[in-house]
Amino acid sequence: MERFVYVVGTCDTKGDELRYAAEQVAAAGAKPRVVDVSTRPHDVRADVPALDVARYHPRGADVVLGLTDRGQAVAAMSEALTHYLATREDIGAVLGLGGTGNTMLVTAAMRALPIGIPKLMVSTVASGNVAPYVGSSDIAMMYSVVDIAGLNDLSRRVIGNAAHAVAGMALARIPASASSKPAIGMTMFGVTTACVNAVRSRLASTHESFVFHATGTGGQSMEKLADSGFLRGIIDVTTTEVADHLVGGVLACTDDRLGAVIRKRIPWVGSVGALDMVNFGERKTVPPAFANRRFHVHNPQVTLMRTTPEENRAFGAWIVSRINQMEGPVRFLLPLRGVSAIDAVGQPFHDPEADEALFDAIRNGWNQAPNRMLVEVDAHINDDQFSQELVRHFLEIQ
Repeated sequence: MERFVYVVGTCDTKGDELRYAAEQVAAAGAKPRVVDVSTRPHDVRADVPALDVARYHPRGADVVLGLTDRGQAVAAMSEALTHYLATREDIGAVLGLGGTGNTMLVTAAMRALPIGIPKLMVSTVASGNVAPYVGSSDIAMMYSVVDIAGLNDLSRRVIGNAAHAVAGMALARIPASASSKPAIGMTMFGVTTACVNAVRSRLASTHESFVFHATGTGGQSMEKLADSGFLRGIIDVTTTEVADHLVGGVLACTDDRLGAVIRKRIPWVGSVGALDMVNFGERKTVPPAFANRRFHVHNPQVTLMRTTPEENRAFGAWIVSRINQMEGPVRFLLPLRGVSAIDAVGQPFHDPEADEALFDAIRNGWNQAPNRMLVEVDAHINDDQFSQELVRHFLEIQ
């Protein structure tokens, strides 16, 4: 199938820049298709006019182009673009150009595309915090340096570089792995590395493991792949993102954590890895409300705060409420002798009372069902015995 580089932006304000980008894509040997996502009338032509995109909004084009509030119109066009791109089977890559509004509009649609489709956004905000734009996707962000407001020597270089880069990505065909092993996802933190490495090693001959750092976006990336059908199962050792989500740490998941497992019903083995901690940045960034808590400085940029029994009860209740919605094969393992490398006898976060509060909340909230089993293991999470049990139960339900 012939594939195109979709060059996306608002032709009413960035028509020259979009045309130039398309010319450079063509010069690099790829085939461009300019997609207009303007929300106001104009006379600039595009391969795909704004009206054609707007018609893909679930409630019709008038919801997009009939709005007087620019913010609402941009949000509506973003939804329409998301639906439009989802119908295209000829996408070789997507290149977006824009400022804050266009970046929000285009990257929202990019995030909905499968991982692996090349996505490059040239943006005025690409030198700051790009997490809201990239999310759990594989979007590449390029800082425009100057505003995308007219062509000049500098903007031509930046846009030209982006066009040639995305053309190269579109023209390249990365061969799929020759491995026939089923793909499984795992979550890991530094303090659960020993466990995950042992599990990965035990499954190496039969499964291809994809390990995700439990940093909030790590869990989201794993679940995005599960939603797309890429993963055949998950060994979710490290659910620490829930602690940050409920307490206010910097590596938080969203309310949809474990949602992919609920929706896809794939085999899932979970545990309580690193729920003894909430993550913050430098020590001085910890909110004053937590001044009297127990801390461990992991490195100059990462400060860990020990969770309390009350917090752990909340974590357990939240997690078990999600597990009770799972209709696929499920095993959940509790490591009774500690949930992280620094939650062991003699370590700074060793706190049996807090751990027991977590375990009790899970036990008390558990709804027994034929597909779900709660397993208690008299071992530390990084003990060899615990990794053996994780593997055994996963192989039983896969």
